[in-house]
Amino acid sequence: MASRKRSGSGTKRPKEKVVHIYEQLCRGEDPKLLSIQFWEEFFLLQPNMDMLECELLKLNPEQYSSAKQNILNLFTECIHTLSFGNSKRVHNALQTIAVFIHFLFRKQTGTGGNANDCHNGATMSLNNTLVPFITINDIEDDMRELLKQLYNILTSNISTDRPKVLCLKILLIIATGIDNVNENNLIEFIIGQNLFEAFKHILSDSSLRNLHGHDVVTLLTILVNYRKHEGSNPYVVELSLLADELALNGYGQVISCVLTMFCKQHLLSLTELTTSSSWFSSLSNIVGNMFISDELCYRSQQIRANNALLLALYEAIHLNRNFITTLAHTQADSTPPSPCNTLNINDGSPDLSAAAILDASHYSTNLFVALFQYCSIVMQDHKSELSSTNLKLCLLILTCIAEDQYANSMMHDTNLTFKVSLHRAHMRHRKLTSEKVSKPQPLANTLLGE
Repeated sequence: MASRKRSGSGTKRPKEKVVHIYEQLCRGEDPKLLSIQFWEEFFLLQPNMDMLECELLKLNPEQYSSAKQNILNLFTECIHTLSFGNSKRVHNALQTIAVFIHFLFRKQTGTGGNANDCHNGATMSLNNTLVPFITINDIEDDMRELLKQLYNILTSNISTDRPKVLCLKILLIIATGIDNVNENNLIEFIIGQNLFEAFKHILSDSSLRNLHGHDVVTLLTILVNYRKHEGSNPYVVELSLLADELALNGYGQVISCVLTMFCKQHLLSLTELTTSSSWFSSLSNIVGNMFISDELCYRSQQIRANNALLLALYEAIHLNRNFITTLAHTQADSTPPSPCNTLNINDGSPDLSAAAILDASHYSTNLFVALFQYCSIVMQDHKSELSSTNLKLCLLILTCIAEDQYANSMMHDTNLTFKVSLHRAHMRHRKLTSEKVSKPQPLANTLLGE
């Protein structure tokens, strides 16, 4: 019995039904021969996204001609399902669309692989050459219809948020498919189907913003920078003319929450230094200078992720005069357990420095305060190219704020006072203390006084 179990343990796992269908489609077999209602039944099956992409990538040039029509039909049927399918079919269709578009970019950029590459994770181009497969002309009508359906889903009042998550994921795949955004021709379809109203709707709604706000702001930033100096970009025009206070405050709160959480994590790391003994801290500093720690790598990843939000802040300040008013706006619509809890509007001036160092509920989501505190942290380390780039972006934003007459007046307004804790680099000869401000004061006083 034991020998039978051992021999049976090495057998291959049976293929899923959906994987068999992927193989048949890639062989060029007519799916309608299997069943008249093939597509209705197909979208009830849970897609295996890894296997679908693998089957598409391992096609050799000779198989392309026979598989091309089936794959185009698959894309068309996915879009058709978004209009008439039930929630399960819509969910499965959106996942399949995401794989299809990601596959197109991999073939376009030469990062497609062969059969073995699918399993070992390599991304070598097939025979190191780009094989012409599906062009934009082949999917032009389908892409226009897809963007219409994505817009309808994003603006709908469906009970579940999963379809909206997948819609934004598809849009991000389209927007980030090529490193140079100006060379990404698929973005033209997003430009043609203006999604700005859908984005504004999400930013204006606090519950939707908590779920999708980061993706929306990231998308807007990419779209605004698409060939912005070559012609009329509707997203540049829409963002510059946006006067909806709820949407502007929502846009600012997304950025403020990210910067505030970065500051909180910085304070958490400082508490670890204070809890350790002095001799152990000195020894850790010596050893830490000899090796690149995982903590520094994680910090670099955080800084890199923040670049997109800082660029979003720069674009809003640079393009929209109305956005300046949101800089001094203290958010009050976040609800627990949001990571960006806010203060009550009746609590007076926000006091960050007087709060317990680990108490996130005392963090203001005021964008001015969050930005100044973030800048004071990143200024402590600008030795690497990544940190230096991040710091340059911070200083550019501060310059734009200082040059704006209205923003400058707000910073000097004695009626707009805040308690801000600007961070200082930890040194062995200087004890780590909580930065205190004696009283609330205008932001200009805080910056000049420090």
